Amino acid sequence: MEMEQLLSMGFPSELAAQALAATGGKSTVKATEWILSQTSHPHPNNSPNGSSFQQPKLDRFFHFPSSKPKQEPSSPSNSPTQTTTAPLPPPHQLLSTPTSPPSKRPKVFSPSSTSNPHYHTISNDEPLSERMRPRTIDDVIGQDLLLSQNSLLHSAIRCSRIPSIILWGPPGTGKTSIARAIVTSANSQGSSSYRFVSLSAVSCGVKDVRDAVEDARKFKLKNSKRTVLFLDEVHRFNKSQQDSFLPVIEDGTIVFIGATTENPSFHLVTPLLSRCRVLTLSPLNPHHVQTILMRAVKDPDKGLSKSLGSLGVDVSEDAVEFLSTNCDGDARVALNALEISAATAAARVGGDGDLRLASVSLDDAKEALQSKHLAYDRAGEEHYNLISALHKSMRGSDANASIYWLVRMMEGGEQPLYIARRLVRFASEDVGLADPLALNQAVSCYQACHFLGMPECNVILAQCVAYLALAPKSISVYRAMGAAQKAVRESVGQNEGVPLHLRNAPTKLMKEVGYGKDYIYTPDNPTANQSFLPPSLQGYKFLDWPASNANNG
Repeated sequence: MEMEQLLSMGFPSELAAQALAATGGKSTVKATEWILSQTSHPHPNNSPNGSSFQQPKLDRFFHFPSSKPKQEPSSPSNSPTQTTTAPLPPPHQLLSTPTSPPSKRPKVFSPSSTSNPHYHTISNDEPLSERMRPRTIDDVIGQDLLLSQNSLLHSAIRCSRIPSIILWGPPGTGKTSIARAIVTSANSQGSSSYRFVSLSAVSCGVKDVRDAVEDARKFKLKNSKRTVLFLDEVHRFNKSQQDSFLPVIEDGTIVFIGATTENPSFHLVTPLLSRCRVLTLSPLNPHHVQTILMRAVKDPDKGLSKSLGSLGVDVSEDAVEFLSTNCDGDARVALNALEISAATAAARVGGDGDLRLASVSLDDAKEALQSKHLAYDRAGEEHYNLISALHKSMRGSDANASIYWLVRMMEGGEQPLYIARRLVRFASEDVGLADPLALNQAVSCYQACHFLGMPECNVILAQCVAYLALAPKSISVYRAMGAAQKAVRESVGQNEGVPLHLRNAPTKLMKEVGYGKDYIYTPDNPTANQSFLPPSLQGYKFLDWPASNANNG
């Protein structure tokens, strides 16, 4: 984003890259200040042809007073080719309006000189995964159902009427790429009616959103074009921050596209979901990832060869297959590993000349990936999906599936004590009175995991999971609890008081009032008929369990 802003100001790409490298690459303001400081000390190396740096036209980024500024004499240290201009404002005032105080962050600016925000210079410093982003909606691979010819998105693009949407899917499935491709494809229909502005909830706040919205209003009035505001990681915004989008989506100031890896039902406010269509992206299949990798290998302009300079590259089929099957449907992981594999292969190449060839082998791919990538987040959607699969597999008495899902969680980095706590709950909820010893097994498993920790406790968890999966099942206690809760919560008026004969009578006054009167001490008279429920619930049965088994339990 910083590179695009510097290029849109008119700076040469190499100079912009030098500025970002010198200032850490995270601040457009610092990079601009560094570039402007070079104008006082021209150096032959500042440009590729050895000429001194010429200041680009920055008038549209500065806001000068309406009156003509006072001219100042040229400094002897300045280049003789430079002309005297109005004094430049401090770099922190770049991209700010005259009526507002300077922003802590530079506003996202999308140049109006082109309708396609993706026509930018490809830099060797960009990761392969960034260079290989699809430019149009037809270039997207893997989301066939979402992007079919009769889909909502294709219809919207053909009509140049992009709706506000939420893209929900795992990492590396194309959410950001699809958002950019939607705008590019819509503008290619001939109307060029949209511009693309990107923000990330990781690094921006409401102030940045307001600045982007204000820019969108001005841009719409001046150019009669709408702004597509893309917000990555939208789930990181809190409720009030998400609410800031509601009025501008409602009045059509912006078209909102949000991207999230978390379940929108849990992490996005209902009013925002009401104004946007939620589109679900699926993890990429191995053959989809394989197609993406081969496209990167064969593309001469922005593909793998660009990462190695003049060095040729050849990737074995085994390496491509290994990466595509072990990235867990994440194209970004696969592309990054492919680029690392190529760098490893290039390090082995000796000699000079353009005929040198780096051959990426299966071993290079394994070294680059290190281990199979597993999509798992201990606080996210996949966490709840896997624990649900484990619970349901044990409930269905499938020990094989239960152990598989257990290993998936442990290999993903789940805390063993969390799993053990869930097993304790399962022992009572699903096994219950059918095997009362199951609870002892689960509690012992928890204590053993606490003593040992990972990795030694893995077999203890597996033993308990297998025991619970193979144990007989009964949910009588679980259902009894639900029925009793319903009776308590849905009772008309106040819940009935405890019958007098069941009340304790520790004082003389309580005995005189009637507390404990007519209570029969059951050990002395086991056959006595005595009621223990309130009068309105006499005869009500909460626990459905045979009397013979109940005595044994």
